[in-house]
Amino acid sequence: MQHLAILPILIPLFTGAMLLLPPFRDVLNRQRSLALVSVAFQVIFAAMLLVTAASEGTQMYVLGDWQPPFGIVLVADRLSSMLVLLTTLLCAGALLYSCAGHDKSGQYFHSLFMFQVMGINGAFLTGDIFNLFVFFEVLLIASYALLVHGGGKQKTQAAVHYVILNLIGSSLFLFGLGILYGTLGTLNIADMAVQVRALDESEAILAKAGGLLLLLVFGLKAALLPLHFWLPRTYASASAPVATLFAIMTKVGVYSIFRVHTVVFGEEANLLANIALPWLWPMAMGTLAIGTLGVFASPTLRVMTANLVIISAGTLLIAAALQTEHATSAALYYIVHSTLVTGALFLIADLISRQRGKAEDRFVKSRAMAQPRLLGFAFVIAALAIIGLPPLSGFVGKVLIMRAAESTAEIIWIWPLILISSLMVLVAISRAGTTLFWRVTSASSSEEQVHPLEIAGIALLLAASPLLVIFGGPATEFTADAAHQLHDLTQSVDALLPNSTALPGDNH
Repeated sequence: MQHLAILPILIPLFTGAMLLLPPFRDVLNRQRSLALVSVAFQVIFAAMLLVTAASEGTQMYVLGDWQPPFGIVLVADRLSSMLVLLTTLLCAGALLYSCAGHDKSGQYFHSLFMFQVMGINGAFLTGDIFNLFVFFEVLLIASYALLVHGGGKQKTQAAVHYVILNLIGSSLFLFGLGILYGTLGTLNIADMAVQVRALDESEAILAKAGGLLLLLVFGLKAALLPLHFWLPRTYASASAPVATLFAIMTKVGVYSIFRVHTVVFGEEANLLANIALPWLWPMAMGTLAIGTLGVFASPTLRVMTANLVIISAGTLLIAAALQTEHATSAALYYIVHSTLVTGALFLIADLISRQRGKAEDRFVKSRAMAQPRLLGFAFVIAALAIIGLPPLSGFVGKVLIMRAAESTAEIIWIWPLILISSLMVLVAISRAGTTLFWRVTSASSSEEQVHPLEIAGIALLLAASPLLVIFGGPATEFTADAAHQLHDLTQSVDALLPNSTALPGDNH
């Protein structure tokens, strides 16, 4: 039990390595069995980690017994353990779907899948920014390979843009780390929060440059305007299970903004307090607006779903810009909803594409689908949830975020933007559904049937939306506690450091 915090990293790491060995490498059924067993264990241990973090407090795992701020530390608090469980559930749905035959496009699909999950889990659990960079690179390298898995001109073109942009982002990340290490003398997140309060004016200017460089990098990962343009084409060109797993990639960037710019550069950062807010406000609102326009202009369901990911990122970043516990709590509820529902929508788009023949998922007339009722039901559930209509979780999540706006100015900006965006998404998705399911030129001639594993994967992800409403009380209570833990520096900073690192006279 004392190793729970590192198991979400070790299990996919060892699984990915084993899948490369001869007993599994050349036998697809063995790869599937090992991958599914591994994901089952990951879900179990992630759930145990979340329960432990909720009942016993933050779990700190110090590798090699090198105490912070000097060693490598994993921090499993309520926030990080919740996101690890979210990742494993998303992975389970995508993996179930892939085992219906979508993993045949390349020999190393399952291994790469595990390495990407390892990188995502590591990014959520790490307690220092340098290892955040390391896990960013792990998940990005795996995503590069998964994106081009199976080949194709469209995939290769999208991958080139994606790789070049992220290489630039990685370079800027290193520059930011170097500046912050030079001024603060540490990259441990909790220790940085202590040291940043003691900076004089000349050092604070350099540290501000480093902090804003990190905001730029995290904004790139989160698809923050104007760094979002890579996402629709990249996600739309990926295979369905890969696009589903990619649904949480932007959330890694959003999480990093919450973690670094709340704990390190938050209200207690003295000269550097809330340095991200002047930039975050306009870019977050712009991201929501441009994502909404992208949904309206999307030619295919895959591209529309990719733009819905941008909308969810903009909504979450508006909550981050509010910088309050209520807003953070609302964002944590919404992050679970949006990740799983958009992931399911990528899978539904793939099924629709296969049953419409040459028209695929384009919004044009085509022959009827072989199973319109089944796919229509799944599409309607996903659509109602993602639009934000009652009684599903999207409605609750958006209401919570709007209620987090307290001042008149915040209400004037946030409420109309979210409501108009929801209305436009409602119109766009209604038009898309009408075209896909009702505008048919002939009866179906396809014998393509949905595989039971595909249904299972989609059902697993869609089930989250009604469950988040049915168990809304415990869910919002947990997210409120997680938000309080993040904003309370006695828990997110002082409890993670030896007493000797605190500054004299510091109250936290």
